[in-house]
Amino acid sequence: MKKSLCAALILSMTLALAGCAGGQADTTEAETTEETTAAETETTEDAAEETADAAEETAEEAAPAEVMTHEEYMAAEIDSQVTVESYVQGTQSWWEDEGQGKITVYAQSEDGAYFFYELACTEEDAAKLVPGTKIRVTGYKAEWSGEVEVMDGTFEFVEDGEEFIADPLDVTEMLGTDELINHQNEFVSFTGMTVEPAQEGSDAAFLYSYDGSGSDGDDLYFNASYNGQTYTFTIESYLCDNTTDVYNAVEELQVGDVIDMQGYLYWYEGVNPHITYVGPAASAETAAE
Repeated sequence: MKKSLCAALILSMTLALAGCAGGQADTTEAETTEETTAAETETTEDAAEETADAAEETAEEAAPAEVMTHEEYMAAEIDSQVTVESYVQGTQSWWEDEGQGKITVYAQSEDGAYFFYELACTEEDAAKLVPGTKIRVTGYKAEWSGEVEVMDGTFEFVEDGEEFIADPLDVTEMLGTDELINHQNEFVSFTGMTVEPAQEGSDAAFLYSYDGSGSDGDDLYFNASYNGQTYTFTIESYLCDNTTDVYNAVEELQVGDVIDMQGYLYWYEGVNPHITYVGPAASAETAAE
């Protein structure tokens, strides 16, 4: 009798424990399912958000950048991305660097001028960058030793039928004033300048390279004065090489010559124009003839 009762009690306890275990398993399984569903929902939402962000970024990249005025460009922060339109006035020599073609462009519009340093450019497109051609450039505004320029730029041609060739602005009277830098990179002229020694104690009127260490074909540096102040001018060999009239004219200069000049108002630790024409004083008006 006692054995039967004990057996019955044991069987009842076993069934009760099994029922409890079954309830715990069902609860755990339900909680796991809820957590999995929540995680999957969160993952799906994250993926959707990432897809939306990517689509937005792609749309922003695809949208054309707004073209700045020259005033807006000058007000932009250094290292910021800029997009401007302007007209080619001159170019330095095209060259290739590790498979990437590059060209430096002097450009000017009615409202101001630009220096586009080493634009990405094919040799075929370089041949099309003739004076007067309108281009749209996107790059990064930079400053190097006082020269404000666009670096790491790309460009496209603007086919709207417009052309612009700048007339030289005479800035002789602005030399030594704060006003001069407002015309940085513009096509300018200097009149009635007196050639000074290229180095102190020397009779030479020019140097090959800035320190005289160069040779024929390198940049030419020479000094000229106005109202008692002396300024340095450069024949940039990539712009005007030793086969050009201006390069040869500077090689013929003598200290004391009075000359007129035209060129681009480049800046390097102060005004350091890239000259494209040199002739006897009062003859700059005939430079293009």
